[in-house]
Order: sequence, then C-alpha cells, then structure tokens
Amino acid sequence: MRWWDLDAVLALENALFPDDAWSPGMFWSELARARGSDANRRYLVAELDGRLVGYGGLAAVDGTGDIQTIATARDQWGSGLGGRLLGELLSAATAFECHEVLLEVRVDNLRAQRLYERFGFAPLGFRRGYYQPGNVDALVMRRPATDPDTEAGTEPGTGGDATSASDTAPDSPFAQGT
Repeated sequence: MRWWDLDAVLALENALFPDDAWSPGMFWSELARARGSDANRRYLVAELDGRLVGYGGLAAVDGTGDIQTIATARDQWGSGLGGRLLGELLSAATAFECHEVLLEVRVDNLRAQRLYERFGFAPLGFRRGYYQPGNVDALVMRRPATDPDTEAGTEPGTGGDATSASDTAPDSPFAQGT
C-alpha cells in the first residue's frame, strides 16, 4: 500500500466499516512506519481489473505481530482473497521474526473468525467495548508465528502457498510494488 492507494482504501474502509472506519490520519501514520531501515509495518493492497478489492496491514513490535486491519470488497467474499491477504501478512510476521501474531475481530463477525481459525488463530480473550461508537466487543485471537501444522502464509489443508505480492503474475490481485 502506498499513499496513492489511500483514496480507494478509504472508500472501501468506509463502505465496509461505516461506524468505526479508520481515519486518513490513521492510515498515514501506519504507512509512515512501513518504509525505511527501521520499518515495522507491512501494508498491502489487492487489485482486480484495476480496482482495489482488498487491503491489509501488520505491525511488528518486539517479536509480536499484530494484524492491524484486513478487508475485502463484498463482491470478493468467498473468493479466497481474504485468506491470501492474511497469508501475506503472516509471511511478513515471519520476515519480521515475530514469535506470535495477534488480532482483534468483532464478536459478531463469525465469517472472519472462521477464516482466522483456519489459519491457526485461537481465542485469547475479549476487549470490552473495543469498537466504538457501537460499543461492540472484540475477540482477541493469537497464533504462533510458525504453526507446526502449517507454514506461515499457507492455509491449513490447502497444501499450497499463498500468493506473494513480490512474486505475482500480471493478473494477480496483489498490486505490484506494495
């Protein structure tokens, strides 16, 4: 993800999360930490036919990765794009030498919770009233960075690697140079 992606990212963010969307400043702050020798963030976008259809971000601090955000356009739900984005973020956690990866997910987002469970995340606890202004609780989930049943970036049971943003074919949904 680069600064020129932000208009499309924010449009998708607001469409998917109208009550608790990230502000432009939040994305700018995260992207500021994604470049340079001391970078500890990895943000990426997915495009299909020139349209941004997904994005995700990871922060890595002191050996712990945190999935900051992940989203796909509604017309991409069920396509496997969310799993490919998550796989890329888990690969980034491995590159950052994280020993674990955490995330928060709305307690009412069962579809996302099932995706995370397929990738080896397990419930850890709750953050009461985490999502504002709706006062919705977050389920905190954790996954060891290297799951013994899978390699980072590979969904259990698929036997294949997730698409790498740096090794994608021209028709890949991952934008080049992210």
